[in-house]
Formats: sequence, structure tokens, C-alpha cells
Amino acid sequence: MINKVTLIGNLGKDPEIRHFEGGSKVTKFSLATNENYQDRTGQWQTRTEWHDIVCWGNQAERAERILKKGHLVYVDGKISHRKWQDQEGNDRRTTEIVSNYFRSLERREGNEMAQQLAQGGNFPSIEEQFPKVESPQISSAPTLPEEDDLPF
Repeated sequence: MINKVTLIGNLGKDPEIRHFEGGSKVTKFSLATNENYQDRTGQWQTRTEWHDIVCWGNQAERAERILKKGHLVYVDGKISHRKWQDQEGNDRRTTEIVSNYFRSLERREGNEMAQQLAQGGNFPSIEEQFPKVESPQISSAPTLPEEDDLPF
């Protein structure tokens, strides 16, 4: 069985960290992913989905230290459903993505791919990443003398 989620999106707010008595830590943040589509009238629309991300332990500390609102982030994890009770005693359900790994894709100098993904684009094609280079033309093959002086 497989429970795997891969997301690339932008943080909706700064991560929030909580410390527990046993020394463990948890960080939560919201991640927005966008999907672009054409509606019936041919107009382009953007649908935004919000995902609640949870990081534990060292990941929690790292998330709090390096992630900020608006950052582009890659998250690899699994779907988790929790049931809990609110202050009035009502049963509530929450769906979260428990992160196994995350990486900031924040733009650095020369990182056009992160910029393109942030603007809702797709990964560039191989042709775009590696433009074709023309090979030099060889005018003609060299000619060899008809007789040689080789002893064998």
C-alpha cells in the first residue's frame, strides 16, 4: 500500500512551532497549490487548494528557521486524518499532510525554474533546458598520400 503526497506551492503564512514537555516539537504551515484551467467561456481561471502541512522534530526546527510566508516549497509526505473535539465537545476531523521531507525552492540568482513554477508554469522541456547546439561543419576529409614510406 502507498500513502504518498508530493506538493509544490507557496506558504500562506509563517510556520508556527509548538514545544511539548518531552522535548518534541511540531511545526504547522499552510501551503497553497494553484491549478490553471479554461472555463466554458474560454477564460483562464486559477483554482487554489490549501493544504495543512505538519513537520516533526528536526524538520520542525528547520521549517521555522528557513520558511517564510510566500516562499515556494516542495513537500513530500503522506496524508493523515485526525479526529478531535473542540471546546464545545463537538467532534471535528482534520486532514493534514505529514511531511517526510521538504525543500525551499525560493528563488536564488540564476534559478529560473523556481520562478517559472511560482508563476504557475510547468517544468521546462528538455529542449528548453538544453538548447540544440549546431555542430561545426567539416569541409572535406583529409587526403592521404598514395604511397607511404612505412617499413611494414
